[in-house]
Amino acid sequence: MSTQLPARIGKYELQEFLGGGMAHVYRARDTVLGREVALKMLTEAGCSNEDAKARFLLEARMASNIVHENVIRIYDFGEEHGKPFIVMEFLRGESLREAMKNDHVGDLHNRLRIALQIAKALECIHTQRIVHRDVKPENIHIDQSGQVRLVDFGIAKAPDLSLTRAGFTLGTPYYMAPEQVLGQQVTGAVDVYAFGVVLFELLTGLKAISGDTVEKIFTQILYEPLNLEPLHAIGAPQPIFDLVTNCTAKTPADRPPGFAVISAEIDRILKLPVAPAPAPRAPAPSGLPAFLTLLPPRFRSEQWLVALAAIFALVLMLILYLVYRLAF
Repeated sequence: MSTQLPARIGKYELQEFLGGGMAHVYRARDTVLGREVALKMLTEAGCSNEDAKARFLLEARMASNIVHENVIRIYDFGEEHGKPFIVMEFLRGESLREAMKNDHVGDLHNRLRIALQIAKALECIHTQRIVHRDVKPENIHIDQSGQVRLVDFGIAKAPDLSLTRAGFTLGTPYYMAPEQVLGQQVTGAVDVYAFGVVLFELLTGLKAISGDTVEKIFTQILYEPLNLEPLHAIGAPQPIFDLVTNCTAKTPADRPPGFAVISAEIDRILKLPVAPAPAPRAPAPSGLPAFLTLLPPRFRSEQWLVALAAIFALVLMLILYLVYRLAF
């Protein structure tokens, strides 16, 4: 259960419970600085799990060292009655998952602009030698101005720390790289793979991996190439196909070497000239042939269909007559 509100943790006054599982998140007020913040506190159940507690503290230490416009800002962290907590900026807006569901991601150009911000956030944390390992639409936040923030470093991993329990794979199945599924060594390439899957979903509105059981999901991730047909349906240019294909390669070595390369490629794609979309054609009236949609609207009628048939018959007769005269 959430803490009875209002409550106070140090200088932070908890005002609203926002949700959570092993950790509860609250909207709070910093009574010293007078600013609104989000406070994330590990629950008693979470504290009883040493691995979860270690990860929570690791998240606080790692994320507090990152300052980037596309990464959530960590202001403070500490412990209250044996429960560790993290204080971060309070974000207004919605997750990328909600933005896609509510059709708030705009056209292809704007979706690529969102993708570029995600790539820059991941580029930043990789320069800090941090692998996120759980890149998914729920962990990407978009505010009202379109600013993207990468959030939730709960299962992030620094290269000198190993907190994964034997036989337990961390990450959301739909966005896991093949090497994560196999329990192999995790590198920044897993974030590249997950980014490719998120990019596909952001552009098409469809999940790249569609299995309804863990076994089917893992089979698709390990053995089946992505179906890129939905990218054709939205008219994506070839460089987007290549980027999604390369990012989601089964072998880590076949993926782009880092997010600096990915960011540069998205930036290049954004600068490509955009071909004007063909004007939609009004459908032919019911019961008439579809080829009439090729004609101006005023010619799409039964009268013009009869006239066209008559003209076609006359032309055919003239051709036959000429062939007959030439032959005899």
